Order: sequence, then C-alpha cells, then structure tokens
Amino acid sequence: MKKTVVLGASDNPSRYAYLAANKLKRYGHPVIPVGIRKGEVAGEQIITEKKPIEGVDTVTLYVGTNNLPSWYEYILSLKPKRIIFNPGTENHELEKMAQEANIKTIHGCTLVMLSMGDY
Repeated sequence: MKKTVVLGASDNPSRYAYLAANKLKRYGHPVIPVGIRKGEVAGEQIITEKKPIEGVDTVTLYVGTNNLPSWYEYILSLKPKRIIFNPGTENHELEKMAQEANIKTIHGCTLVMLSMGDY
C-alpha cells in the first residue's frame, strides 16, 4: 500500500480532495490529509501545519496552480516517490523541481487511477 499525502485536503464532501482521501482509504492506502483548514476526512484529522512525514510514497495535489508555490519546499521535503498533478493543479515549475529531485511526476486523476487499478 502507498502512503499518500492528500495536499489540499478538505472535509467538504463535494470536493475532489475529500472524495480522493476516502477512496484511497477504501483501497487500503494510508492517507495523510494536509490542508489549510482543520477538519476530518477519511477518519483522519487534517494536518494544518507543514510538519515532516516519513515514508511518503505519493503526494496527490488538490491545490490550485496559483497557490502551489507556497507549498513547493514542503512537498519536496517529504521526498515522495511521485507527485500526482490532478486536473487544475498542473505546474511546470514544481514539475521541473520534482524531476530534478528524482521524483516521478504524473498528470492524472487519483480517482480515475484508483478505479482503473492504475494507482
């Protein structure tokens, strides 16, 4: 199972980050929700500070492109194996930084990847 940081986590059931966190959990992946507002999703408290997390396989992004720069350093500090750029989170600058750090980048949808068995 792939320990996954859901960046941009939300406790709002209408948000894709909420759906992704719950689906990841249903598929057996450990979920660490990180966001800007406190709450709970997939049975986990949303982390609102940029604290270290060990053993991260994947960071799946649900933060808009314009808001991503403030997260660059944190994302890279997690040393994930891969970053998933969900629709609307595409960011060439972060993608280049990740690739230079030997982090795989994927343009895709976490929800679709899980449904297709391609996560």
